[in-house]
Amino acid sequence: MKKGFLVGLILIIAMVFVSACSDSSSGGEEAEGSSDSEKVTIEFWTMQLKPTFTDYIEGVIADFEEKNPDIKIKWLDVPAADLSQKILTAVSSNTAPDVVNLNPTFASQLADLDALVNMDEAVPEENRNKYLDGAWKANQIDGTTFAIPWYLSTEVTLNNTKIYKEAGLDPEKDIPSTYEEAKRVAKVVKEETGKYGYFPSMDLSLVLQHMVKMGAKLTNEDGTKAAFNTQEGLHAFQYFTDLYQNDLIPREALTGDQRSTIDMYQGGQVATFMGSQFISQIKENAPDIYKNTLPSEAITGKTGKKTISVQNIVVPKQTKNKDAAIKFALFLTNAENQLEFCKLVPILPSVKKALEDPYFTDAGENPEPEDLVRIKSAAQLDESELLVPPMDHYDELRQAMFDAISASMLGKKSPQEALDQAEKAWNEILSQ
Repeated sequence: MKKGFLVGLILIIAMVFVSACSDSSSGGEEAEGSSDSEKVTIEFWTMQLKPTFTDYIEGVIADFEEKNPDIKIKWLDVPAADLSQKILTAVSSNTAPDVVNLNPTFASQLADLDALVNMDEAVPEENRNKYLDGAWKANQIDGTTFAIPWYLSTEVTLNNTKIYKEAGLDPEKDIPSTYEEAKRVAKVVKEETGKYGYFPSMDLSLVLQHMVKMGAKLTNEDGTKAAFNTQEGLHAFQYFTDLYQNDLIPREALTGDQRSTIDMYQGGQVATFMGSQFISQIKENAPDIYKNTLPSEAITGKTGKKTISVQNIVVPKQTKNKDAAIKFALFLTNAENQLEFCKLVPILPSVKKALEDPYFTDAGENPEPEDLVRIKSAAQLDESELLVPPMDHYDELRQAMFDAISASMLGKKSPQEALDQAEKAWNEILSQ
């Protein structure tokens, strides 16, 4: 596997550490093609899977076409940076593909335009029930499901046991599972070693995720007003402000991106961070750090909530071959095909049956950190959910929250003043 692409795919999966058969007339998941005498062609777009996964995708396509000889799949792989604009242009010009790989945040924007097939109507209940409940709900807006979940990831904490021991901590007992425990580790490690015990990144949607895990509710029920200016929201702002101003977390937690976290962890400067999606990179780039890495469950707040990241499959309403498109989407995401994909890259399946495979339940004898990440990550899926649901004006809302908590952490405003700033900005954005 090419290292550059794997890192790119992993980041696509973190952003976001922040996406069944057809309808009743189209038969079962493994059914043969429709009875139409004319062969149909389905255009299928993916997000930056070539060349690393060319053999895998072409294999899935070949298997599908063999089972459905009257359906042909035309595959187009699009660079991740170009996909959003490309699909928007295609939809606006009435040339949308039949099946597309997207993430929930962007797919929800198309759903808002009524551009996507309603999967609650297109996929029979029997087939919908094959998917994890949290993964299926991650693709919903206003109670309507706009996509089929494909592959997933959950957060697992990585811990450098060597630093724990240097600080006089016991890796078997002192590894944190809550924010308050992480704060304690941060203090001890800094005092005893001068290194950082904890690196909570504030990149992308992570500020919002931290707040939800600490008990803050982002909006009211109908999503028209901010709802986080509460004791829980204030606690979140105060927590990260205290850590930052007392130099218990790196400056890069606020000023850098998620690459900063992995660079500092690989450099032996950080004891704990949420970065299990980088485990293969650590194994290749920093074998000594990898050897001393002990994966543990995700750090969370009083809610006990854990986050899930989703890549999904959508079917634009413009398709002239809806039944065939749904059939292919369900074949692509069935248990057998997902399990095979998960063995090629550190991701998780969205189908329950695939998770029953020993690959996700048994780490084997003398497991490596990679094995433990996979097992712990899979074990968390049932209790994981999309903490930040699809929202209108998402990028503006996310930036407004980041600007506010930055003002608090940098000492430009008190935590309460910064929280008030975020509330005002969110209410203005949500009223648009």
